[in-house]
Amino acid sequence: MSRPVQAPAAPLLEVEDLHVQFETSRGIVRAVEGLSFEVGRGEVVAIVGESGSGKSVSALAIMRLLPRLTGRTRGRITFDGRSLLDLGDEEMREIRGRDISMIFQEPMTSLNPLLTIGLQITEPLTIHLGMTAEQARARAVELLSLVGIPDPESRLDQYPHQFSGGMRQRVMIAIGLACNPKLVIADEPTTALDVTIQAQILELMKDLSRKLNIALIVITHNLGVVARYADRVIVMYAAKMVEQGRAEAVFHEPRHPYTMGLLRSVPRLDRPRGMRLETIEGLVPNLTNPPPGCRFAPRCPFRVDICGQEPPLANADNGSQSRCHRHAEIAGGKIAWAASGTGSQQAQMVREGALLSVRHLTKHFPVRAKLGHAKAVVRAVEDVSFSIHPGETLGLVGESGCGKTTVGRLILRLEQPTGGEIEFDGINLVKASPAEMQAVRRKIQVIFQDPYSSLNPRMTVGQIIGEPLHVYKLAADSAAATARVAELLNQVGLRPELAERYPHQLSGGQRQRVGIARALAMEPSFIVCDEAVSALDVSIQGQIINLLEDLQRRLGLAYLFIAHDLAVVRHISMRVVVMYFGRVMEVADRDTIYRNALHPYTKVLLDAAPVPDPTVEKARAPRLIQGELPSHMAPPTGCVFNTRCPMATQECRETIPPLVEKRPGHWAACIKV
Repeated sequence: MSRPVQAPAAPLLEVEDLHVQFETSRGIVRAVEGLSFEVGRGEVVAIVGESGSGKSVSALAIMRLLPRLTGRTRGRITFDGRSLLDLGDEEMREIRGRDISMIFQEPMTSLNPLLTIGLQITEPLTIHLGMTAEQARARAVELLSLVGIPDPESRLDQYPHQFSGGMRQRVMIAIGLACNPKLVIADEPTTALDVTIQAQILELMKDLSRKLNIALIVITHNLGVVARYADRVIVMYAAKMVEQGRAEAVFHEPRHPYTMGLLRSVPRLDRPRGMRLETIEGLVPNLTNPPPGCRFAPRCPFRVDICGQEPPLANADNGSQSRCHRHAEIAGGKIAWAASGTGSQQAQMVREGALLSVRHLTKHFPVRAKLGHAKAVVRAVEDVSFSIHPGETLGLVGESGCGKTTVGRLILRLEQPTGGEIEFDGINLVKASPAEMQAVRRKIQVIFQDPYSSLNPRMTVGQIIGEPLHVYKLAADSAAATARVAELLNQVGLRPELAERYPHQLSGGQRQRVGIARALAMEPSFIVCDEAVSALDVSIQGQIINLLEDLQRRLGLAYLFIAHDLAVVRHISMRVVVMYFGRVMEVADRDTIYRNALHPYTKVLLDAAPVPDPTVEKARAPRLIQGELPSHMAPPTGCVFNTRCPMATQECRETIPPLVEKRPGHWAACIKV
């Protein structure tokens, strides 16, 4: 007797023909148009695309968090058999807190600055799960431990401003996972995290997805994360889905030119460095007045006359769906992006003699002691030494809290060193007078991680860039200053008319270019790039990296490039310094350190970094870093990495290893190599 055929399980979430519009003073913004997809129980679905493509708006529509007065939603959203758009506010609030959770992109604006971290984690536990205060606190400690926050018991009583950006993001993830929801929507959950913590948290979320049948929607621009964890991928562009399919099919057999362009924009750890990153030129169209026909046509190198007509979302040969008139030609190999020139050599000319020398740099921060306790000191930077030559880019990598940004701030003299020397162009910056520092600041500039918070919102772009010209009298008069601002905007690839706009009227990539233009206005010879591309979309990131390299070749600039994206650091840097817990672990040229790392910490960093290729990722399991991150208040004795090192011995726990040249030009602080 034959068994009855079981019907396939109904999807947990169904989105059908979703449209989202916003009423603005400039007209109707069509943020999402005709979006349809499903998410099964235990499935991981990634949504990728540039800023403004409608990814986050789609998530907010599912959560029913769009503004009431200006947002309009139509279509159908079904969750676990219930139509979310038809529920009352109270019913939706119960589902939103218990069954669907969302991890937001910007944790500082999502966490209440007036409430302790503990209260914000325990609140949903007491409201939705009915836990007692003691049970909720114990669960909160467990959650903070799961997401890699050291000393969780004492951290519960602290406030959001006492956490770093990466720590705040981990708190948001802990809140999102607190009630064991059926669906988690993670909007750029790992943007501010290091590769090791990113791997730990995503492995945790993936395990929960499998064990508890939790569905996971990940919104991200990190294609390595997508390749490692996603079952299916949705690619969005200018409010529309342009491609959807299994992760392997989308990565290896893309059927839309936009997807092809995105994949080519990403630097990869597993391939030799190319001379330039591929980029998608142009910008996402204005959604108050989108172009007719295919939205991607104005930027597409393969557009033809039929692209002036709206393409349907059609089934492609590989099981995917593509919104492209020419998807069959792509499948047949008739359409392909032209290969760029490759090679491992960078064209910059590095001159002899160090422009910047950092020797035995140390920075300790005193911490206010609690009643009855001795005064504590945080050793943020301990005995750091390196040099940078004219025309060279030095990459500085490591986890949050390792001291990278503090080193940059010390070089800029935004912090006063506790000990050591910083010599720039023959001048000792530690002992320099205010008058000497004013002259030096013309030659040392900085590009900050967040261009929006570093640009004055009350000044136009022209005023922001022109301000140092007036302060340092670098322009003869207002007309000369205006001409110089236009020249600088052109230098960073922006139109001169943008000088009249304010920062909020620009995209993230445009704001970052304005930050670069302001740094160039001082005619510097050295620039500190502090996570200058970490928050940018893949295609915009490629444009900024190419721009920095072009400016370096043209102007002979030197860069200190601080980042946690190892693939980007490999592409742009000539030498790499690896830091951990305030100390330098390893120094070598780029190719040597990525091909043959010596220090166990460097190896763990490289293993944790995802590669944008599902086949590669499925063949290897990320080697997660073991052990707890030590507390800065009570650092370990001996090697600072010994508490997490798989090779650690008793000698490692007793002896601080010096930074020794193990091979010509290759330095490591490890007694076991």
